[in-house]
Amino acid sequence: FIDASVESRSDEVHEVLAKDIGVLGVIVGTSILVDVSGKSGLFQFLAVKIAKRAQGDPQKLFTLLIALTVVFVSLLTIAPGTLIVVSLGIVLCRTLKLEPKPFLVGIAISANSGALVTFASGICTLMVGSAANLPYMHFFIVSTPMAIATAVVAWFVVKRFYKEQLTGDPATAVARADAVAAFDEWAMVPDRRMFWRSAMLLILTIIGFAIAQPLGLGLDFVAMTGGAAAILFSGQNPEDAIKKVNWNVIVFFIGLFVMIGTVEHSGLLQKAAGLLSDLSAGNIHVATVLLVVFTAVTSGIMDNIPVAATMIPIVATMTETLPAAPLWWGLTISANLGGNGTPIGSISGVIALSALQESGGEKVSWGEWFKVGAVCMVFQVLVVLAWLSMFTIFDLYPELPGVK
Repeated sequence: FIDASVESRSDEVHEVLAKDIGVLGVIVGTSILVDVSGKSGLFQFLAVKIAKRAQGDPQKLFTLLIALTVVFVSLLTIAPGTLIVVSLGIVLCRTLKLEPKPFLVGIAISANSGALVTFASGICTLMVGSAANLPYMHFFIVSTPMAIATAVVAWFVVKRFYKEQLTGDPATAVARADAVAAFDEWAMVPDRRMFWRSAMLLILTIIGFAIAQPLGLGLDFVAMTGGAAAILFSGQNPEDAIKKVNWNVIVFFIGLFVMIGTVEHSGLLQKAAGLLSDLSAGNIHVATVLLVVFTAVTSGIMDNIPVAATMIPIVATMTETLPAAPLWWGLTISANLGGNGTPIGSISGVIALSALQESGGEKVSWGEWFKVGAVCMVFQVLVVLAWLSMFTIFDLYPELPGVK
């Protein structure tokens, strides 16, 4: 016989995982699609094409790498997008004999802006968007402009902080331009038919994300379909593609979801939501500021993924007495950008700084990061608060499904 209380707890665990299973599906599907597309040489081709436009100029190269980071993260999610641009940046810096630190720091910070472009661009974005049922197309209205604006802030702050390192030697300008011009974008493409297939599948998957909700489809269905199609048309062994999925991350999220669900059932999160609501005195402007600042600061200290997971049920409770849109969008944006506060605040920072250290580059100390990353985060949060306030004052938020 099974103890009724044990069976009840098991049902509660299943209920918690059922709410978030779509997040895991998107991660698995996009991981497979990105792996297969990467083997086609598609991303390397695009990266070299863009890098050649810089013509060896450090400042142009820095600007293009920031833009490339936002594009790749928005299309491929934050981890693979950051990894690809970081790898390219290291190769270019070695070839052109440039200090890699400013480039990799810029990539790490701007990646968190790229995670705001679409529903599926970042893990925090995906988690909050799924929990709040934020329509895919609404991101282009609310958070995509913030992705561009905060990426510009990151570009300006990092460029100004590393001004000397990004000023190339005029005497070697011609040699750097010749070195970049010699790159062959097709050298990393083993099969051009597979190259074009991968490009088409990636485009179709992105379109699928955009139209999934109006058609009543889940984003996990679109992602898994894209991953399965990539395996089918590439001719790769399915086992090899599945092995490329970071299953440690999947297990981490399962444990995280169960832990947050347990805390939620304890009533602790409801008390925290009540405290924030009380502090705001029912004023949505004050509540938004408190939520954004608290989330951004704690994301930098604790890593933005668990902070986002913890704040989701808190915000869900707050929306029972306060307007939902400002709070959900405030959480989405601040959780991502808060990762810029410390070197360990987001996965993009960990990837970039680890690569910098492994490549033999100079380390970035916590003190140095505070002077660039934390300062950048402060300016980004101010821009976000102004943007959200404008949307609240003029009632510009798109109507959320099921919310009157």
